[in-house]
This record gives sequence, structure tokens and C-alpha cells, in this order.
Amino acid sequence: MLELRNLTIQLDREDRYLVKDLTLSLAAGEKAVLMGEEGNGKSTLLKAILHQADWCTVTGEIRLDGPVGCLSQFPSFDGTLADLFDGLPVWNYTDVLTELGIEYGRLFSSQPFSTLCGGEKVRYYLLFLRMQDPDILLLDEPGNDLDIDTLDWLERFLLLCPQTVLFVSHDETLIEHVHPTILHLEQLHRKSLPRITRSSLSWPDYLRFRQASLDHQDQVAAGQRREHKAKMDRWRRVHDAVEHRQNTATRQDPHKAAALKRKLKSVNAAGRRYEKEQASFREFSDAEEAILTRFDPGIQVPAGKTILEWQGSVVAGSQILCQKVFLSVKGPGILGITGHNGAGKSTLLRQLHSILKERPDLRVGYMPQDYREILDLSVSAADFLKDWPEARTRLGSMRFTSGEMNSAMGSLSGGQQAKILFLKMVLDKCNVLLLDEPTRNFSPLSAPVIRQALKDFGGRIILVSHDRKLLQICDEVLELTPDGLIPDRRFAQD
Repeated sequence: MLELRNLTIQLDREDRYLVKDLTLSLAAGEKAVLMGEEGNGKSTLLKAILHQADWCTVTGEIRLDGPVGCLSQFPSFDGTLADLFDGLPVWNYTDVLTELGIEYGRLFSSQPFSTLCGGEKVRYYLLFLRMQDPDILLLDEPGNDLDIDTLDWLERFLLLCPQTVLFVSHDETLIEHVHPTILHLEQLHRKSLPRITRSSLSWPDYLRFRQASLDHQDQVAAGQRREHKAKMDRWRRVHDAVEHRQNTATRQDPHKAAALKRKLKSVNAAGRRYEKEQASFREFSDAEEAILTRFDPGIQVPAGKTILEWQGSVVAGSQILCQKVFLSVKGPGILGITGHNGAGKSTLLRQLHSILKERPDLRVGYMPQDYREILDLSVSAADFLKDWPEARTRLGSMRFTSGEMNSAMGSLSGGQQAKILFLKMVLDKCNVLLLDEPTRNFSPLSAPVIRQALKDFGGRIILVSHDRKLLQICDEVLELTPDGLIPDRRFAQD
């Protein structure tokens, strides 16, 4: 069981509340997902529950009944795989190893954990937590960087495990399949007012219910104001008529003047009542909306233009991950690349970027899996994008506050850093995009906007992804295997 009472989390650097007076209880075995826009405090809330959010002021009661296992957004371990699994009953989990595609002998390997790729780190750490068997699991983006087969395992695990699980996720498909309790964190009134909504609906039903509720609230609020305006218009006509008649009344007709004075007093009293009615009006909805962004519609790549003709090997250091890769890409469209964790997808994309960025006839945008390849996290978003006068306006449309625009990018969430990279590609007016897991840090409200922007893009996109909804908009999906690139039939076009 997990219980929070009057939990308040205030950011020290901005004097802004992420959570205020939150009272929440999750029963034994209950699964709940924290959802919300980038930078709204989802990861910070998990850290606060673990008493690890030292950049915030945290007050309130936190009750955790039983041992807790946690997965951070970027898993790390200072040691080898053998060190990680030392003392754990690994022999009892051979079936899980098979499901995860992990060789039994690798659990005793001297390979440093830090040398694993992103998806492998998540996979091994999830196995580590599975073997620890805690009563409560706090998981920050457990599906990040996992290949599709491992995502299937994760969905089954979350559905069937007996633990209480509170997790952060941006994977719409995973959330739809697991159907957890939804905890939607929002920052309203320009991020001055936090709100959390709890729902037991499925994610698609929650979205429909939320939108219907917002629409109804806006309709009621607009209707009240229309009716009030009509009532006030009628009142002004009566008031002006009575006032005019009173002004034209003469001393020779004192009784008429007195009657008009009494009537005007009554009319004014009615006006004051009408004005007071406004205090009870429904407010217009102030729900947090998805980000606003799109590429320049003028960006086009000719249909017959050769973007890439490449044959070679995928090499990481001294290791050859794939001996024979042939890739031919022409004209506009979206090519998706899938593959198991460690297959070399990110390495392949990095190799392609090193080739294409030298082409003078192309404007190439690159979004790596590790944003530090592009971003200097010690500088602010405003400084990083200072060459574009409209950058601040565009950051505002992506829901950045002034404080966030001027803060070091290292203090921002992964999702906010992804927004900055995405915006740079928009401002650069790139006509070729190389994207490594572009939607993994975007919220389920923003990810559809990103998918639509990519779908509408007039240039060429080559992307690596395990986002099943993103892969569905690709014109072609290829799987990277040790034998090369082959069609991924899971996403074959009809």
C-alpha cells in the first residue's frame, strides 16, 4: 500500500508548486500511471516519495507499507552485471530470462553496467527488480528504449504482478493495454496552479470524457454569459428610458417625477442583482492543452531525389553488430527502423548522420537518443536558440515558462529537452530528419501533435523507434538484424 497525505512539493529555484495538498492512496496490487506534460513534476513526485527530491521543499505524510523497488528514468549502477545480480536467486528466473532474451551466463558477466545501451540498462534493471520482489514498485518510464518484444513482456508483467505499482509512462499503447488508474498531473494558469485528476477509465475513454467535460463546461460558461449580456442589454434599455423620462419631467408634474424616481431606484436595484449573478458563473475550462508545433509547410523534397544509397557495416567500437546493411532512400516519406536492444539501431543512425550532414544539398536535423550529443546542458534554452528571434514565442507555444527558458537545460526534464531539440529542427527548416526515439519523452497529450507534425512533413524522415503508434504512420518499417535490414511485418502497410 502507498499513501500520501497533504503532500506539497515546491520547486526551490522557481518558487512554483508541482503538487499541493495531494492526498492519494493506492491499494495493495493497484497499478497507477502518472501522466502529464513535460516538466510537470512526474519524476519529481516519484523522487519525493523516496525522499530524494533535494531540489524541492516537500511537506506532508508519505506512507509505504513494505520494501520499495525503484527504476529511475536513466538507470545507473556502479559495477558489473555480476555485481548487480550478486546474491539474487537467478536460477529461479530462467523463464523470465527466456522471455527477456537474456542469456543466463550474462548475469555473471564482468561487463560494466554503464557500457550497456539504454534499452539493455532498462531490461537488466527490470530483471533485477523482478528478482528482488519488493512490495511496491516506483517506475520512471519503464518502457523507455525497450524493444517491442520486451515491451510486450513489460505489459504482461504490469498486468499480472502482485505489487502496488506507481509508474510514469508516455507510451500510449502500453497504457491502453495495462489499463492502470490514471493520475493526470496538470499545471494551470500558466503553471501557477497544480491539479491532479484521478480516473479509472481507460486512456481513450478518459480522453473522450475529459474533452466532453471541458466542452460542456465551456458551453455552460458561454451560455451563462450570453444570457447575462441579453439580460443586461434589456436592463439598459429600460434604465435609459426611465432616466430619460425622469429628466424630461417638469416641476408642474411632481407626482410623475416622484414615480419615475422610485421606478429608477427599483431598476438600479435590479441592475445590481444582475451584476452579482456573475460571481456564480461557471469558469471557462483552463485545462492544460497539448503543445503547438509544426514544420514549415513549404519544406519539400522532390520525389526522385536520392537521399541515401549506402552499403556497409554497423560498427560500435571494435564490435561489428551487423555485417551487411544496404539502404536506399529516395524522395519524401518516413522510414522506420526497429530491432532488438543492442542490435545497433542508434549506432546505425549515428553513422548515417555522419554521412548525410556533409551533403550541401540537404539540411539535416538530428535527434540522438542521448540529447547531450547536441545540447550543452549548462546553457539555457533561450541561449541555445538565440539565433532565432521567434524562439521565445515558439518555446511559449511549447509550454515553457520564462523561468524555464532561462534555466540551464540540465535542470529541465527529458521531455523539455526533447522539445528544444525538436524546435531547433523546426527553426532550422531541415528537409531531412534523423530521429532516434523521438517520442519517448513526449507526453500522451503531446505525442499525437508530434506524430501529426512528422506525418505532415514534406521532407524525408529516417527514425528509430519502438513507439508502436509512431511506427504506424511510417511508409516503410525495417528491422535491423545481425543479417541486415529486413521488412518488419508487424507494421506492413496494407
